[in-house]
Amino acid sequence: METLIVCKSYHHGNTWKVAESMAGVLDAEIIEPEEDYSSNLSDYDLLGFGSGIYWASFHGDIFDFVQDLPVVEGKKAFIFSTSGMWNIPIINGFGGKIRDRLSEKGFEIVGGFSCGGYNIFFLFKLVGGIHRGKPNEENLKEAKEFARRIEEKGGW
Repeated sequence: METLIVCKSYHHGNTWKVAESMAGVLDAEIIEPEEDYSSNLSDYDLLGFGSGIYWASFHGDIFDFVQDLPVVEGKKAFIFSTSGMWNIPIINGFGGKIRDRLSEKGFEIVGGFSCGGYNIFFLFKLVGGIHRGKPNEENLKEAKEFARRIEEKGGW
């Protein structure tokens, strides 16, 4: 089965590191959302969508990419993110909006992963940033384990 990961890693490459860890397990291709793959979507059985978190949401380029996708049937998707803030589902639930958009396009969401990422945005810059050194080896190991579970669930 073929897997494609769409990743927007804007500032420090945090999310790209996570994407590479997952891609190694899933034997996946990684692209940036600026690349047009909508015509080749039928080649993939599983798609991953990853982004750093900006004001409690995925990067706008990921939303634009999803918006331009055709409605699909029988496609599975997972989401992942890195963030300077902690993912607290009842307060900020980073993946909620992108999950909704993907579901509207016909994707079955099979999982989500989030970990810390080095962040020097806004006021965090004044204190040298937060989550320095993240994602670290432990986070990348967790990302690989997440990818293995996704693979086992779907038979990829």
